[in-house]
Amino acid sequence: MEEQRDVRAPEMTARFRVALRDSGMAQREVSRAIALDETKLSKSLSGARRFRPDELFAFATVTGVTVSWLLTGTDSDGESTAAPSPGTLPAQLVNTPADRGLRRRRIVVEAWTLFAERGYDHVRLADIAQAAEVSAPAVHYHFANKWEIFAEAMRYSVKLAYDRQLAELGEVADPVDRLRLLVELQLPKLDVTRNEWAIWVQMWAAAANSETARAEHADSYSRWERTVRDIVAECLEAGAFRAQPVDTAVLRLTGLIDGLGVRVLSGLLSPDDMLATIHAHIDAELVHQGPYGSPPMDLAGESPA
Repeated sequence: MEEQRDVRAPEMTARFRVALRDSGMAQREVSRAIALDETKLSKSLSGARRFRPDELFAFATVTGVTVSWLLTGTDSDGESTAAPSPGTLPAQLVNTPADRGLRRRRIVVEAWTLFAERGYDHVRLADIAQAAEVSAPAVHYHFANKWEIFAEAMRYSVKLAYDRQLAELGEVADPVDRLRLLVELQLPKLDVTRNEWAIWVQMWAAAANSETARAEHADSYSRWERTVRDIVAECLEAGAFRAQPVDTAVLRLTGLIDGLGVRVLSGLLSPDDMLATIHAHIDAELVHQGPYGSPPMDLAGESPA
């Protein structure tokens, strides 16, 4: 039941309270921001109630931490998706280190929305400063130029996707079901996922003729690709997928997802049709047609002797 006592360790519960404290927001503000009754939020923060996956994702997003940090104290793959801490701002711009971190995060989040909705070329630094309710000098302190902000917005998209995956996928035991849910979580259907896709499409376009953008894209895309690869490899090892090289399966699946996502953003396809097409690919090209238990493939694509 929803109100049952959580099994979180005390140190995990402490991290939730630290995230709230360091967010600079009152508990009531967080409650409103994530649309969760304040009494339920209090119980979740004390360990007396378990956050639902969507609540966990929302709490991490609003407080500016990762789901992985909330659950484990670190990013699970050893990479940090949080914005780096800024240095010391002039006294007239900020009062405390906490203010500096909040200000930088607000700039990134507001810029992310503007870039997604208007496009990179139609967003000015002045627009970002206005949306973030900061001065132009504050924006210029944290970021040398607009591209630096866009690169950070790209990382923010990765953070959102990774947090959503970690919050939702952990309790799905069957790897094929987990892969299907992963695809569903990434559909450009909700406002947040459409914005993530809009940022990705702009990064892809920039990477076509910019080494800087290409490097940024490769770094960001690698996390998504690893997530897909880990689940596909598990499906192969369990005998749930037909014997095939894992890299080939991942390339075909991610290529299909990427291409269909662009079609959805272009208005040529609905998110539901995108999902149905990917599920059909999984069923026709990947899923083992017989019972589980065919010889698993190793990660190089070779069947064991």
